[in-house]
Amino acid sequence: MSRLEVRELSASYRRGTVLSGVSATVDAGGWLGIIGPNGAGKSTLLKAIAGLVRHEGAVLVDGRPLAELRRRERARAIGYAPQIPQLPIGLTVTDYVLLGRTPHLGLLGREGPGDLEVVRTVLDRLDLARLAERALATLSGGERQRAVLARALAQRAGVLLLDEPTTGLDVGHAQALLDLVDELRRELGTTVVMTLHDLTLAAQYAERLLLLDSGRVAAEGTPAEVLTPEALEQRYTARVTVLHTPDGSPVIAPIRG
Repeated sequence: MSRLEVRELSASYRRGTVLSGVSATVDAGGWLGIIGPNGAGKSTLLKAIAGLVRHEGAVLVDGRPLAELRRRERARAIGYAPQIPQLPIGLTVTDYVLLGRTPHLGLLGREGPGDLEVVRTVLDRLDLARLAERALATLSGGERQRAVLARALAQRAGVLLLDEPTTGLDVGHAQALLDLVDELRRELGTTVVMTLHDLTLAAQYAERLLLLDSGRVAAEGTPAEVLTPEALEQRYTARVTVLHTPDGSPVIAPIRG
């Protein structure tokens, strides 16, 4: 189980500042949802946490600065599934998902029965078992997205970063994916940080939400605290009402003008 701390994280591209002084803490086994309008800095925040873009500030896992970890240690600590992945050419789905086990392999670099079982379980849960021997290049967009997430889940890192994991998935596959992430979180203590445009799904799965706007933290708290009509109208320029499921989870419904 891993505790994630983000301290005063800032990042800039040529066009200007994208993140400015973002801080957050996710307790071990927690689930933080990152939400916000387009261009708010959500994907950049995940990339900065993963160490994939230059940034200022600090990222700590269990009190250890991520920048000080060796490459294999970092891969065991942080797993990352990008929104737009660059997939290797010539690999089957199984071979690709097995790459997620690389940080756990021994000196000979060969996977064992335990690694294969992890991959089989993930493929089955994400409805990819029938595609196990298919080449990545032959998959549909939604199937490729599930393969990318399968590799990240097979990595079994202490912290799992998911950038828009339900992009291109129908509602059934989206629910199955998030249910699997939730099971891993509960069984293994995986700490999850996820960006999501679907505010209702974010509210139903994440324990806490961090609302970004123009690269800054606009609000943080439980879904009920963050997802108010006033906040959504101000940050998204949207007319919405907030309904509730029987268990009290917010449901965001747009209102026609």
